[in-house]
Amino acid sequence: MIVLVMGVAGCGKSTVGGLLAARLGIAFAEGDAFHPAANVAKMSRGEPLTDADRQPWLAAIADEIARRAERDEGLVVGCSALRRSYRRTLLGTRSNARLVYLKGGQDLIAARMAGRRDHFMPPSLLASQFAALEEPGPDERPIAVDIGAAPDEIAAFVLSALK
Repeated sequence: MIVLVMGVAGCGKSTVGGLLAARLGIAFAEGDAFHPAANVAKMSRGEPLTDADRQPWLAAIADEIARRAERDEGLVVGCSALRRSYRRTLLGTRSNARLVYLKGGQDLIAARMAGRRDHFMPPSLLASQFAALEEPGPDERPIAVDIGAAPDEIAAFVLSALK
């Protein structure tokens, strides 16, 4: 099983993705770890990424997903995957892949981001994340979850929906 946990910065992809992976007994891949250094530097300066900036990052994550799938290993990936085309790049037509969309309002997420320490993504980029977001359509079979609940509750809901 491949599970892509997506949403804007600060929505809880790492926390919820890590919980899901632990409960499913499979690996978790943090999408931010796949960013080239130039992307991290750009975002740290408060500059949004372009589609061209994102291509090597998406390709690296897609390669990790393909590598795990070839070895018949499960994987949970936390990745913003804001656009439909990005999600297609990452998941393709894999029948064993599920999309989890962590959905929340800009005010709530901005407050969470303001409380984060030691993360390269500044709260000033949140508006650009929402501007780029293409919410998943029904054909993507998303498990959409409001992030107002506690991470444990969100993970439990997603696990129930995956079964």
